[in-house]
Amino acid sequence: MTMFARDLSVAHYRSFDSYRLALDEGVTILAGPNAAGKTNLIEALQLLTSGASFRHPTAAELVHDGVGSCKVELRLEGDGRVLDMGLSAEDGKRSFSRNGKRCSAAGVRGVLPSVLFCPDHLDMVKRGASVRRAALDDFGMQLSARYADLASTYGRCVTQRNALLKEAWCCREMLGAWNDSIARAGAALLVHRLALLDRLAGHVRTAYGQVASGEAANVSYASTLGDLPQVDDREELKGWAYERMLAALDEHADEEIRRGVTLVGPHRDEIEFAVAGRSARSFASQGQQRTLVLAWKVAEVAVARDVLGTAPLLLLDDVMSELDGERRGAFLRLIGDDIQTVITTTNLGYFTDDLLDRAKVVSMGETC
Repeated sequence: MTMFARDLSVAHYRSFDSYRLALDEGVTILAGPNAAGKTNLIEALQLLTSGASFRHPTAAELVHDGVGSCKVELRLEGDGRVLDMGLSAEDGKRSFSRNGKRCSAAGVRGVLPSVLFCPDHLDMVKRGASVRRAALDDFGMQLSARYADLASTYGRCVTQRNALLKEAWCCREMLGAWNDSIARAGAALLVHRLALLDRLAGHVRTAYGQVASGEAANVSYASTLGDLPQVDDREELKGWAYERMLAALDEHADEEIRRGVTLVGPHRDEIEFAVAGRSARSFASQGQQRTLVLAWKVAEVAVARDVLGTAPLLLLDDVMSELDGERRGAFLRLIGDDIQTVITTTNLGYFTDDLLDRAKVVSMGETC
């Protein structure tokens, strides 16, 4: 199965009154100065493929100043199918549509997944654990509706339990009623996270080694429940996680009541990167950390193709300027020629003549 993004059109969206972008099946380069609207188009593509935006905007923020509503539309084509994805925002609310019928964000996910790489991602290794958890979960939610449901359910359980913990009258007995539901949701989410990370890890190791001249890297999962059992059976692992989480919630109940927050579970877990056997967050150079992020993005592309049977839409927002020449070239070589890619840049000099000859270059304002 092969799907491509064909045409993007926006009306009264962000900085645009109206704009239409016809996309190449290979590489489309949006070239222009800062504030030309390039990132806004990347966001629109992400919204209509993943159902979410890296900016986490409110509905009102999507609407062009002085206008009451906006509309974003994306046509997907492939294997004899045509799908029209839509997003509208009005009166502080936004809604998605698929072939003209209203749907939830889940309705636009999974048809053509997207992998976004922007400058904020370059600090993923050294930032807080929540950033790495979000990177894993956001990707998983595009690949599987079940993953998305579990992440949403577990998030609601944590939010509601934390609200209870903040009440002055909260006690152990009241927490007990919540512990079973949060442990079941947490155990199921943990199993899905581990399966996805296992898929990604092999590709991360390979891609990192190719860019870093064979240097060894790894990515692993650290659970607040303790050392994970080495079992292949998912139900056995889920049962262990459920029982262990129940015990951990009971063990930490007094401290949780005192602090007003749930202290154990997948929402507190860590994804750990290592280079040459040492913590990348603590010991890796900036160059090594950035190479790890490149490898993670390459891994996302590979896993999306493996799971869904189609290459994702790769969105590269102004990252070429943040990479040195060696990593820039290595990343573009790792991507290959069979992935539909949209790149924004202020400087066409970052690209080889061969790539520019093959790409569709769209000028947005004066280019460098």
